[in-house]
Amino acid sequence: MSQQSSAPIETPPGPPRQPVVLQVLPALVTGGVERGTVDLAVALAEAGWKAIVASSGGPMAREILRAGAEHVTLPLASKNPLTIRANAERLARLVTDLGVDIIHARSRAPAWSALMAAQRTGAHFVTTFHGTYNLGMFGLKNRYNAVMTRGERVIAISGFIAEHAHRIYGLDPERIRVVHRGIDLKKFDPTRVSPERIIQLAQKWRLPDGYQVITLPGRLTRWKGQAVLIEALAKLGRHDIRCLLVGSDQGRTGYRAELMELIRRRDLVDVVHIVDECSDMPAAYMLTDVVVSASTDPEAFGRVAVEGQAMGRPVIAADHGASRETVLPGETGWLTPPGDPRALAYALDRFLALSGASRDIMAARAIEHVRANFSKDTMCAKTLDVYREVLGAQ
Repeated sequence: MSQQSSAPIETPPGPPRQPVVLQVLPALVTGGVERGTVDLAVALAEAGWKAIVASSGGPMAREILRAGAEHVTLPLASKNPLTIRANAERLARLVTDLGVDIIHARSRAPAWSALMAAQRTGAHFVTTFHGTYNLGMFGLKNRYNAVMTRGERVIAISGFIAEHAHRIYGLDPERIRVVHRGIDLKKFDPTRVSPERIIQLAQKWRLPDGYQVITLPGRLTRWKGQAVLIEALAKLGRHDIRCLLVGSDQGRTGYRAELMELIRRRDLVDVVHIVDECSDMPAAYMLTDVVVSASTDPEAFGRVAVEGQAMGRPVIAADHGASRETVLPGETGWLTPPGDPRALAYALDRFLALSGASRDIMAARAIEHVRANFSKDTMCAKTLDVYREVLGAQ
């Protein structure tokens, strides 16, 4: 009697394994880097990928967990060389234990740890170049900064930053991918801001009715250009307007005192008001007729200019850095030479003389421009495309 051989039982293939992405940054407290990290963790979870974030923690870690992602607490805010090396070992173990495919570094000290971990484990390494970073003497600081150019792909948050990374650090343009920062268009939507919120803020700031309002949002630090705007208003010579400097001094009490003295010397006490930090910026923009970004150093991206336009507010920005990418001169606002109060005064005068119809056209164009180019959904989709490109290259 012959024996028949039985065919092996075939196991039906399971669903394909989804990639695992580990983002690393110093902390999850506040700021554009942190907000972008959270937004991307949410997008990864929604796409079915596994999202992990490693940082030293902070209040925004709760948002990571609510998104269905994982947060791992490590001392990644430290710049101590010994801690950086220890963090590399910790990250390498994390990569191995959780099957991480891509490590995405968003800041320099964690990037050194992440680079070493990627080299030890074979994980892909991606960086985001967020700023120009300070350049030090003898090239030591430059070598420290240059870790942000070591990614298989380097995400630059603007064309300005991409050009800077190429010019200063010799980064091959073929490895750069420009992904502009994105804002939450559900939050920065003029139709979603109730009249009650606007009235409440106007009362808090004691804004009288009937005045056109100029607003410069940004922390009170010299390079944000508050003094340039004050000098421009002095040249404008009008007292039938109000100007709000919205931002915390973050302990820079000396600079705040300088600004207050400058306001007094220029006879603008009734015009210019420092109103500190604001927890409802959409309502603040709705109180505003024109938003000013007078930064004397170039903005790596310039969130204020984009938020203002999203709320239908024309923007006057300094003509350098990423403002050249975010503001359409004559369509959504104006660009003026940085640090030039006379030119800024002229631009303000032009805007204040516009008819209501012209302002409406500019507002509609500004909203359309931001929605087409600078949403957080667009930012996340383009970042996932970078991840797919890296994974496809293996």
